[in-house]
Amino acid sequence: MTNLQYTVIGGALLLFLVLYFGCETKPPGQQQVEQTRMLQSEATDVNILIREAHDELPADQMSTIQALQQELALADSDSLKVEVLKQLSGRWYENEYPAIAGHYAQEIAELEGSEKAWSIAGTTYAICVQRAESDKVRTFCNQRAIRAFENAISLDPSNVTNQVNLALTYTEVPPPNEPMKGILMLRELEQSFPESPLVLTSLARLAIKTGQFERAIQRLNQALELENDNLNAICLLAQAYAGAGDQAQAQAYDERCRNNAK
Repeated sequence: MTNLQYTVIGGALLLFLVLYFGCETKPPGQQQVEQTRMLQSEATDVNILIREAHDELPADQMSTIQALQQELALADSDSLKVEVLKQLSGRWYENEYPAIAGHYAQEIAELEGSEKAWSIAGTTYAICVQRAESDKVRTFCNQRAIRAFENAISLDPSNVTNQVNLALTYTEVPPPNEPMKGILMLRELEQSFPESPLVLTSLARLAIKTGQFERAIQRLNQALELENDNLNAICLLAQAYAGAGDQAQAQAYDERCRNNAK
């Protein structure tokens, strides 16, 4: 897997989906204890997922991954490690194991410490949340997506995309004690970023899911006023008008969606 294919994962940032971390003041011992507690609370362990995947992958794919693992073990600098980790993440993603791809993307983020790297890790885990077939994998990816997006936000609090992605992650798997947490976060973002098409289209998508078609149409038209070629808003308007029973408008926006997507 090439760097270009790894970059495709980063390109998914706008498909999803404000916590601000201050400077770290905890002593190393306390950090280690908290890290251990975090791992113990996770739904599963990535090493278990990797072992299970080893039994499922074709031999040629497994040999490629094992070769990359050996290359990673021999890498003697962070830059070399990052290059191999990108290939590993991309390879696992290509084989439809986004949980494991997210793990290697997270290792890249821990080495680079950049907002972009944490965003890619969070997005990869968020894709896993949507595709996971088991509750343990879904929960594992959801927990890690949240932490990755929080880290990205701490590095660049002004980037609304990471904040939207964090909110959408909470809407995918709402906390039992705060079922409205993600929606409330999006509404707060609407107040803070009233001219963000991304916030408006994200709220509109949720409105469509809950049958609030007129509310969705209102927000999507606002988004188009701000960005008249926003493909996401155009395509969602086709769904919203169809749900509202306006077939003429639904067809018009559906055609516009198809034409613009070419």
